[in-house]
Amino acid sequence: MFYISLLTGLTVIFFALSFLLKIRKEPRPGGKMGEVAGYIAVGAKSYLLRQLKSISLVTPFLFLALLFLFDWRVAFVSVLGVFVSLLGSFIGMFAATFANSRVTNSASKSTGRAFRLAVLSGSITGLAITGLSLFVLSILYLVFKDYEVLVGFGFGASLAALFAQIGGGIYTKSADVGADLAGKVEEGLPEDDPRNPAVIADLVGDNVGDCAGRGSDLFQTFSDDIVTGTLVASALLFKYGPNVVFYPILLQCCGIMASLIAIALTRKISETKSPNASFNYGLWIASALGLSSSFILTKMLLPDLSVWIGVLLGVVVTLVAAFSTRYFAGMEGKPVANMAEAAKRGPAINIIVGLGYGLRSPIVPVIAIVASTILAYTLSGGSILAVIGVNIGTDLLIAYIMTADAFGPVIDNASGIVEMSGASEELVDGLSSLDSVGNTMKAITKAYAMSSGTITAFVIFSTFFTITGIDTLNVTDPTSLGFLLLGVSLPYLIASLTMEATAKGAFLMVDEIRRQFREIKGLLQGKAKADYAQCIDITTKNALKGMILPGLISILVPILVGFAFGAEALGPLLIGSVVSAALLGPFFNNTGTAFDNTKKLIASTKGLKGTPQHEAAVIGDTVGDPMKDVAGPSLLIFMKLVGMSALLVAPLLI
Repeated sequence: MFYISLLTGLTVIFFALSFLLKIRKEPRPGGKMGEVAGYIAVGAKSYLLRQLKSISLVTPFLFLALLFLFDWRVAFVSVLGVFVSLLGSFIGMFAATFANSRVTNSASKSTGRAFRLAVLSGSITGLAITGLSLFVLSILYLVFKDYEVLVGFGFGASLAALFAQIGGGIYTKSADVGADLAGKVEEGLPEDDPRNPAVIADLVGDNVGDCAGRGSDLFQTFSDDIVTGTLVASALLFKYGPNVVFYPILLQCCGIMASLIAIALTRKISETKSPNASFNYGLWIASALGLSSSFILTKMLLPDLSVWIGVLLGVVVTLVAAFSTRYFAGMEGKPVANMAEAAKRGPAINIIVGLGYGLRSPIVPVIAIVASTILAYTLSGGSILAVIGVNIGTDLLIAYIMTADAFGPVIDNASGIVEMSGASEELVDGLSSLDSVGNTMKAITKAYAMSSGTITAFVIFSTFFTITGIDTLNVTDPTSLGFLLLGVSLPYLIASLTMEATAKGAFLMVDEIRRQFREIKGLLQGKAKADYAQCIDITTKNALKGMILPGLISILVPILVGFAFGAEALGPLLIGSVVSAALLGPFFNNTGTAFDNTKKLIASTKGLKGTPQHEAAVIGDTVGDPMKDVAGPSLLIFMKLVGMSALLVAPLLI
């Protein structure tokens, strides 16, 4: 049956590539718009090539270390996981850089047409990462016939996600914060003003952070869930029969095909509905199709429909996380409206109100996660496969959600291109309205990814404790309690390091922008051209340096604890890390997005742009940027990488 997943993966890859060719055939604008788009494409390519070079220098040492600890199969598969993950995210990023200028061209004809083209571009990322994962995992199983070898692939995918998401996040927010502080706050320049030297680096960052980084992030989520699900299923042959091992990967096939249909229908629905409504309809369509097909699959493959109830509950968790985030962080929600009102009293009140709502925001998704996991486990009579159903149920919509997420940076880039090109106010306003939609979609993706990652942690716990033979955890034992607390503290350390790296990049960017304003005569008057390349180079170097230490901590701490203190210490460390990250991550994501949308809400209100209220919101957005695009996403990857590192070494700790 792995041939079915192999064929599904090839089909989805075919659609992704055909969509890419379709976008390339769209007419590109000339003149200033084409010039700005060219800067963005060159900057994105430059960053990714340097990132690839850095990762290529590390992977031989990774291969040798894994070869020493395990065997050539695990070492090879882990390195393969790194590069396949990067390939999928690179495809999505290049699609975004092809599409941004073409979307501006379409927007001059109609906003609806621009929306449909941006959705098509976003779907390339969603389809490429899921298609490649299905294809490669199917091949690996058919070659090795060993489920445990696949853990190496999941580990490699998580490692690549760490580099791509943390590096990309530090890059984009260093440029964004620097551009805001030195350009908008100090000099009063508008958003995406060509006189601002950091503006191209900021637009490049949308691609390397939100497309390449998030694509690699969701690739590891998708792949890890197949790997852990297959491992658990392989231990349940006595209960469900030999076909159970195919259930996790075929369940993912159902979700991908449902998403593919929903993407096509979303573009059709947008001809009569608003962009927000179109995405909502698409989400419901993908959910209905995914659940229907997974019900048929469960009935055919397993004699136990209680497992499908787990899948249903997983989809419910996804929808709860999506709509909870829309309330706490979306422009239409009460929190953002109250934050905009608070900004009238200055930036401090705006930030205090935003932090208050952000601290409250994780509770609803966490309740949904806990309730669905316990309910599925109870209704199935204590079957861990039902928990696998919940976990993969959260993945059923992954290709569609990634489409909505990658839509955001394409529109953001297009909006920046028209502003830098001095296009008409009507065109700028049309793309700005789509930009706010994309911003909310990105927040929903982060909320979804964090919820899915938390449920994956339940599965990783079960798999780890099953492999190591640990039945109970004694929290009264000082060793267990100590490593539990150490695990709780690690996400705070990771968030601190990534925020610090972003701040350092912003310092460097502010200094460079000030230097150019001071030394390039006529730049502020628009009579001279900024040195965009220098800003891109500064942020690239800082981002690649900043991702090293968080990466080493995420990999080495669980491995060293396991070898030095045993599985009894690594288990509590794993639990503490995940529980802490599961709450801290949504706080960062929702708070940062709410600050961003508060700024957009005020700026979109006639007469408020440039007022003290708007300036207060800009400061809040500057604080929120590294929270939502660096610290929050880094914790999701940390959570997965710690888990996969623990699973990788678990057989050696018995």
